[in-house]
Amino acid sequence: MPKKKSTGSAEWSDPDDAPELTPDLLAAAEVFEGDTFVQRGRGRPKSGTRKEQISVRLDPDVVAKLREGGPGWQSRINALLRLGLGLEQPRKRAA
Repeated sequence: MPKKKSTGSAEWSDPDDAPELTPDLLAAAEVFEGDTFVQRGRGRPKSGTRKEQISVRLDPDVVAKLREGGPGWQSRINALLRLGLGLEQPRKRAA
């Protein structure tokens, strides 16, 4: 039977030797409540307004034309509907 490789030091390390918690370290931390994983890092910021998921039937040629533009075609549908309805375009978030 092969001998198991050591994964780290078996010696006790003093908790006072732990690295200082910085905002960057905390942002990348995994959060658990008991044994349940809650979050990993910051993730995408929450939007002020939630979009509503609906189901719409469109003509195949309309869908094909929208898909020609590549990724983001579903977001372009929203922008085209806002324009057609005379609604104000939402502000783009800063990257």
